[in-house]
Amino acid sequence: MSPKVSKVMVMFVALIHAGVAVVEMFFWKEPWAHERLNQLLSSSEVAIKAAPIVTNAGLYNGFIAAGLVWGLRVREGNARIQVFFLVCVVIAGIVGAITLRDWVPLVLQSVPAVVTLLVIWKSGNSTD
Repeated sequence: MSPKVSKVMVMFVALIHAGVAVVEMFFWKEPWAHERLNQLLSSSEVAIKAAPIVTNAGLYNGFIAAGLVWGLRVREGNARIQVFFLVCVVIAGIVGAITLRDWVPLVLQSVPAVVTLLVIWKSGNSTD
């Protein structure tokens, strides 16, 4: 696969995390943002009380997105940077699935990151 495909995939994962960051940091108190977690949150009041923690998680998702974009922008060591942040995404998705007792983090985060890691590896861009 071409390095261009891997760059598109890395950007896709970065966009997922940027979107999650925006929702968690700015829209968490809206019912549509937290209602899918009804099994963990007994009410909107509980979701609002959890907002500071969720905002913090959103900030971390923003850092992941920024790191992936940085890995696309830098000339030397870019694949190493991308691989580091993609591995972080995989781990975050696994931990999210376990702690939230929900498959969404695994599917939304880990699957695209693993596919992107495979594309980077197959493109021969895994080491600079």
